[in-house]
Amino acid sequence: MNGLSKDSVTFLTIDESGEAQRIDNFLFKHLKGVPKSHIYRILRGEVRVNKKRIDQTYRLKLGDLLRIPPIRVAEKHEIEEIHIPAVEFPIIYEDDALVAVNKPSGVAVHGGSGVSFGVIEQMRRARPQAKFLELVHRLDRETSGVLLLAKKRSALTAMHEIMREGNSDKRYFALVLGQWKNVKQHVKLPLHKFDTPQGEKRVMVREDGQASHTIFALQKSWPEFSLLEAQLKTGRTHQIRVHLSHLGFPIAGDDKYGDFARNKVLMKQGLKRMFLHAYSIAFAHPLTGEAMRLVAPLPKELESFIAKLDAREN
Repeated sequence: MNGLSKDSVTFLTIDESGEAQRIDNFLFKHLKGVPKSHIYRILRGEVRVNKKRIDQTYRLKLGDLLRIPPIRVAEKHEIEEIHIPAVEFPIIYEDDALVAVNKPSGVAVHGGSGVSFGVIEQMRRARPQAKFLELVHRLDRETSGVLLLAKKRSALTAMHEIMREGNSDKRYFALVLGQWKNVKQHVKLPLHKFDTPQGEKRVMVREDGQASHTIFALQKSWPEFSLLEAQLKTGRTHQIRVHLSHLGFPIAGDDKYGDFARNKVLMKQGLKRMFLHAYSIAFAHPLTGEAMRLVAPLPKELESFIAKLDAREN
């Protein structure tokens, strides 16, 4: 999108990097420095695809000819420059279509909501030659584990279809407060998203919320804790955290839905993060159909906390 100028029309032919994207999202990404309100204004009247008007929900096709009217693009000195460090996160798996990384706790997957940048921006900075790199799914900032990125638009759209149809298997380890009784338990509680007065995203169980389903399997227990495997059947925001908190088994170290007093004690005992780890994801490869299962081992800080619990028992 380097050819943009203030006083001339720009024509772009859509290649694979833009294929299947909504036109508003494509323009947000490529018209940096232009307010969203202005982009929606030109979409309503002056943008053309193949010489025709389209609305903001139009998905671009390979070979589409996009006409962008003369537009005011902020000069570089007008945009606050954010330094994004180039970071290659630990690679679990990589081929021509996908890359899976082991995301550390405390790192956002993308910029926004008070965070300047995340895994995706740092990976793009580390791989300037990559024509395409997008998140397949998300993990909470405090959650560690397997994070999947697509290196081709075709892989991204196929993975989204796989996940939408429920044909992927995501599993997490969660250490909860309390003694979990059932070896296996299906939890189906509807979840409702809302904003706090401070503008933070939160989720609660509510009858009119979105249908949500998690399968919990007990792995190990101690007098005050239980280690669970959580299998996601739906992928709602904060699903595992809210399901467990609602049932009275908050995740150790959860600073949004947990037991805040206990969290302070756990900090002194060495648990300085939320104990939620995305340890595996299984699916059929979006381009080859090969059966895949990608695993991220439990981080050392979580392993050492488990070891402390075991040591207390002996």
